Amino acid sequence: MTLHRTTLNREAYKALRQAILGRRIPPGQKLVVRVLAEELGLSPTPVKEALAALEREGLVVAVPHRGYFVLEPSLEDVREIYSLREVLEGLAARLAVENDGKALLKRLERLFEKQREAAERGDMDAYGDLDLAFHRTFWEAAGSKRLLATAETIDGQIRMLINSSAAIPGRLPQSRAEHQAILQAVRDKDPQAAEAAMRTHVRNAGQALEQFLLHQAKR
Repeated sequence: MTLHRTTLNREAYKALRQAILGRRIPPGQKLVVRVLAEELGLSPTPVKEALAALEREGLVVAVPHRGYFVLEPSLEDVREIYSLREVLEGLAARLAVENDGKALLKRLERLFEKQREAAERGDMDAYGDLDLAFHRTFWEAAGSKRLLATAETIDGQIRMLINSSAAIPGRLPQSRAEHQAILQAVRDKDPQAAEAAMRTHVRNAGQALEQFLLHQAKR
């Protein structure tokens, strides 16, 4: 019985997480347990527990007496997450290059090429997945369990913001150029250059998203 319930919780969590990250459930939308349970063909209990897990992940916000809502990132959210990302991912890039794994460069080059193909198709969902995979490659190659665990706690929020950032007019070519600079530092086996290029990339993405949100707020 426990195993079955755990499986249902995981199914509900996975389905809701994919819907939120794929923007099938848009930011700011209220999540009604009864409606979601009917759509998923589940009882309310696993849906409630999935929402609680998504709240812990930062993708869902619980508002007292009102219920659950999909996170609608504020300027403060963006600044906080990207400040953390800049430090965390800069460190990951440096450590990954210091580990000097040849597999790292091959994997990054494959992802970079797949990103190009997704961009040419205009498939921004696939591009977002590949963008996160590019960054995750550094998290995993850094060789630090604590760094990886820390990055994974904000994985969903990063994925949500990466999608938003990539959709900003003019940002995609700049992002690609920044990824190219990161790749070059990996090819050169230069840990400091890799850290600097990664920090620049993350900082620029955060600033672009901030400006976009400010512009949207003024409309």
